[in-house]
Amino acid sequence: MSTRTDTTGPAPSSDPRPAAGRKAPHGAVVGARLTLPLFEQLSGVLGGHPYVKVVVDRHEGAWHILDSAVHSFHVNYIATEIHGLTLAELDQDLDGFNHSVYQDPERRFLLGVLSLHVDTGQQEHPQPFLVLETTEADTMGVDLLTEFYTFVRDRLDPALTLRLKPANHSQQNALAEVPESALPRTRGEELYAAAPFVPLSLGSAVGRLRVFADPAAYRAARSELTWHDIVAMPVVPDDIPRLAGLINARPTTPLSHTNMLAAGWGIPNAIVRDVLTRIADDGLDGAWIRYRVTAEGATIERAEQPADLTEPTWHTQRIRLDAPQVDDVPIVPLSELRAGDSRRYGTKAANLGELHHVLRHGSARLTGYYAVPRPPRADLMGHLAARLDAPDGTSPAEAAAGFLARHVSAPDGVALPFAFQQRFLDSSRAVQQSIGKLKMALELGAMDAVDAVCVQLQHLVRATPVPEDLVRALDAQLVEHLAGAGRLAVRSSSNAEDLPGFSAAGIYESHTKVTDLPGLLDAVRGVWASLLSPRSVRLRHQAGIALDDTFMGVIVQRYEPSPLGGVMVTCNPTNRADFRNVYLNCVHGSTAAVVDGTTPPMQYLYNTVEGGGRTVSLGAAETDLDPATREQLGRLALAGRLLQSHFATDYTFAAPLDIEWLLAPGGRLHLLQLRPYNA
Repeated sequence: MSTRTDTTGPAPSSDPRPAAGRKAPHGAVVGARLTLPLFEQLSGVLGGHPYVKVVVDRHEGAWHILDSAVHSFHVNYIATEIHGLTLAELDQDLDGFNHSVYQDPERRFLLGVLSLHVDTGQQEHPQPFLVLETTEADTMGVDLLTEFYTFVRDRLDPALTLRLKPANHSQQNALAEVPESALPRTRGEELYAAAPFVPLSLGSAVGRLRVFADPAAYRAARSELTWHDIVAMPVVPDDIPRLAGLINARPTTPLSHTNMLAAGWGIPNAIVRDVLTRIADDGLDGAWIRYRVTAEGATIERAEQPADLTEPTWHTQRIRLDAPQVDDVPIVPLSELRAGDSRRYGTKAANLGELHHVLRHGSARLTGYYAVPRPPRADLMGHLAARLDAPDGTSPAEAAAGFLARHVSAPDGVALPFAFQQRFLDSSRAVQQSIGKLKMALELGAMDAVDAVCVQLQHLVRATPVPEDLVRALDAQLVEHLAGAGRLAVRSSSNAEDLPGFSAAGIYESHTKVTDLPGLLDAVRGVWASLLSPRSVRLRHQAGIALDDTFMGVIVQRYEPSPLGGVMVTCNPTNRADFRNVYLNCVHGSTAAVVDGTTPPMQYLYNTVEGGGRTVSLGAAETDLDPATREQLGRLALAGRLLQSHFATDYTFAAPLDIEWLLAPGGRLHLLQLRPYNA
């Protein structure tokens, strides 16, 4: 559903003839009763569901059913086919026209989408039904929603069931007191849970299909998987090697480690309900297939095994690393770092330091995303001003900085530089000898030997004492900067993660239950050791990242208890053309459950232009968050968009961020990690 629109509200037509009796505009049917055959004739496909756009003309008492192949935008249709405007004339006052059809309480037109679904609760005889929803930016209240539903219901084939779907939280709240017997409806999260298809990353591949009914079957065969395999299972786990494609049979989140890696690798990945049954019926397990994922759907077809199974081009790619600096620099508070310190302390630590700086001093770059033309608009600054709700006379940059200062904080912590890891590794001859063996195995391509040496090396790292002078330096910094912290979180900050073409999502360790110095030293060694795990070494080697170029910094933060936490990316990962929305996942308790796939998270989309949000999935939760908490998440989404502008290195300010966050008991938003979202 698009929200392209625009100017003054149109005047009533003077044509006295009923709409159904007039000549239908191009690419639409006007005034007809909608039957299933007519729906199928006009429909397109979105997210695996057939749909048509509808326009109700309240002045004429008529409705227009748009041919999806002809009309991509409701407002273009209204402007050109009903008002006789050109698109250039429409674009001259697009925001005004949008207001006239989406926000004006006296609006002439009601716009929406009818989509066709199947009630899977009826196992023996699944029943089709239609869902009516407005565009996500629409502010219809109860009266207009009821009028819209009733108007459409009266013009459908009586055999078709119709349900109303609230398009945003505002509509959901408004309808809370209306009984469903009076206004039958469904929610987006219910449709998502039953969706036949959800694209996670687009692309195509030819490979050998491997099907696993459960994690145990996958683990038993994992060592046999190779780069040309395509794995299908209920939910692909987060320890996958690099493959040709992924197929999930159950709902998951685009923000899990598995799906972030797949998107970064550029391999096709989707949720395809009942795919395991279809694969079994067609006898495709073990067969070579052509697998393709588009925004409209996924296809799986038999294919010939390639005659020449040469290694793919990514086996010879080289990921460029900024030259690390391993000079002897001290442990420092995160608040003293800036973005340029990434070569000594790692990207995560440097970004947190930069965040501290922005929260203290603001930034002229915060409004960059909104100042860029998003055709046909010259900029979105007016929308941003409405979202920030700043006092008159406040500059946009000041308003943005004030918004962040009111709602966002960065937990205190310290950063251990690459030099500390190097000093530790150099302190043990056994560790150095084992590293030499690993380098030799990598040079020879002896990957079985690589795995064995990595396991031995990790054991050595975890068992080797940290030099006393390093322990004293670490203890002194904790006493000075984290005194009173009953619990600490220890996280990775490598130079070999969050890179274009190599996200490293989930391959390095974090520890969040540290309470004393011995436990802290164990956690730091665990983070260092994760740089040498068989999986991380293999993935970096495949990406052309040399072991000698790879270093690990460590972040030690004050642990912040929270009833709610999660991850967001400042884009819509399932539709990168969507410049409005930010995708946000959360769970009650630990944020790790969002990304490791153990707990299906709640998923939301928040519009950072017109405002508002909607629930995509409840995950494992039984009920949605309360309205006040959902409003706080809306502020988090806007904060993420502002920070995206500050951290951008390009001048379209379009490169999204991946942000881990917690909601503190007072309602304040703690940002634990910020990194580029390179999917």
